[in-house]
Amino acid sequence: MKSCAYYIAAALVLSVSLSLSAAENTEPVRMGSGIMTFDTVPGWGLGADGKSVLGPTHGGVVIDKAGNIYTSAQIGVFVFNSDGDVIRRFLGDEYSNIHDMEIRNEDGHEFIYGARNKDAEGIKFHAETGDIVLKLPYPEESGLDLKRFSPTAITITDDGTIYLSDGYASDRIFVFDKDGKYLRHFGEEGNGLKQFNTAHGMTLDTRYDPPRLLICDRNHEPKGRLLHYDLDGNFIEVVITGLGMPTSVAIQGEFVSVPDLHGRVVILDKTNTIMAVLGHNPDRQQGRNFKVVQEDWIEGIFSGTHGSYWDAEGNLYVQDWNTSGRIIKLVRVK
Repeated sequence: MKSCAYYIAAALVLSVSLSLSAAENTEPVRMGSGIMTFDTVPGWGLGADGKSVLGPTHGGVVIDKAGNIYTSAQIGVFVFNSDGDVIRRFLGDEYSNIHDMEIRNEDGHEFIYGARNKDAEGIKFHAETGDIVLKLPYPEESGLDLKRFSPTAITITDDGTIYLSDGYASDRIFVFDKDGKYLRHFGEEGNGLKQFNTAHGMTLDTRYDPPRLLICDRNHEPKGRLLHYDLDGNFIEVVITGLGMPTSVAIQGEFVSVPDLHGRVVILDKTNTIMAVLGHNPDRQQGRNFKVVQEDWIEGIFSGTHGSYWDAEGNLYVQDWNTSGRIIKLVRVK
């Protein structure tokens, strides 16, 4: 008679085999249009057992000059090569809950800046070693009497000035110099033209000279919008509305990728016209749903797109807000 342990081991082997088989048998899905057409890469970033290695994801994606892909999960930061293999990771309390990331080359070294919403701070760490070199807690010097500080986005200018958005709390954007000294803040919570209703994502819009801040005003009524502000914190314009719940923005050349929490990625051109919509989820029960487990993922359909980033070849890496931990590679069709 075979023992219970035997049957448990056999069941685990069968489960792994089925997971690997499912990934191997899944065909790529083509999406987008025109010069913004992409194919998915089934099974990219999964472990040897066919399961996600990340755990719950509520973060971002960046890529270093060597082409390695960094994505932040609730337990830390994972680094993949372009084939989807984990080559290193930064785990522990100091790397957990990084909601947004940006990467920057400084004097021949690459550093990652992160906004840690649940831990009430911004951080800066060495992309290769993980050494943390700067922390940005709530600046008491601002004179604001905030009951909560929950940063959701971070970006950096060429001179090292740091912008940290308190998107889950006060909807102010705090500005620091390259050494972390508080300089000023701007913005306020509300639904008016020059107010933020969840300043969730932000980056430096290098499509313009001089560059501007491109900010995701995620919950602004009636629909989410993108805004331009100058680097002094002055409102410039509403860039586009009707984007659902835009979570973040990533720029390559003239193009911008905008994940929408409802389950899609919108691509804009230099005129901020929609060029393509990727991975659109027509199921209202799955869009904006953190609890879509890996067994229910559908190739080519997103559930809660939260972060994205372009590689040098114009491919896109997209992270879903997801309980199992989902990151998707989209290969640009030439």
